Amino acid sequence: MTLLRAICASLIFSLPAFADKYNGTIDLFESSPNVKPFFESAYGFAVFPTVGKGAVVIGGAYGKGKVYVDDQVVGTITLRKLSVGLQMGGQAFSEIIFLKDRRAFEEFIGGTYEFDASASAVAITVGAQAQTGTVGDTAGASAGSSTGGHVETSYNRGTAVFLHALGGLMFEAAVGGQKFKFTPLNEASDS
Repeated sequence: MTLLRAICASLIFSLPAFADKYNGTIDLFESSPNVKPFFESAYGFAVFPTVGKGAVVIGGAYGKGKVYVDDQVVGTITLRKLSVGLQMGGQAFSEIIFLKDRRAFEEFIGGTYEFDASASAVAITVGAQAQTGTVGDTAGASAGSSTGGHVETSYNRGTAVFLHALGGLMFEAAVGGQKFKFTPLNEASDS
């Protein structure tokens, strides 16, 4: 009985973490100096806390997200991708797509939207480093691009995409071929 109580208590205390996955993902991206300006300038954005991707010759990706305008949820969105080629492995990542203006937003939510083959994303990492030596100890944390330097990023066809790797063995920053299906908030709550 004590074990059952402990399991129930741990589930209850972990519920806020599950309920807050969107805010946590937004906070993660907002902590990157490369991404933060997009929160201030974009008309809206779509955020996917977890996108799973796997492949053995035929690959696929899937994720569920929310779309925001003025920091308010306006709908839900699903991401799907199918690919064929020399590929093997799996990964999980978070993704955020910024929509520059109302035109880009309307195009993104109008029916089924798809990135073309030339679409790409900037990969960010949040890491920590420590060093010890004869001159003393130093430590620091960074939230920047995976290349370690400042990356100039701009909108392409009204969108800007950022990824954060959560784990896996096949990381790439290509998002071409991703398809999106938007459901407005009033329809999303009905289903």
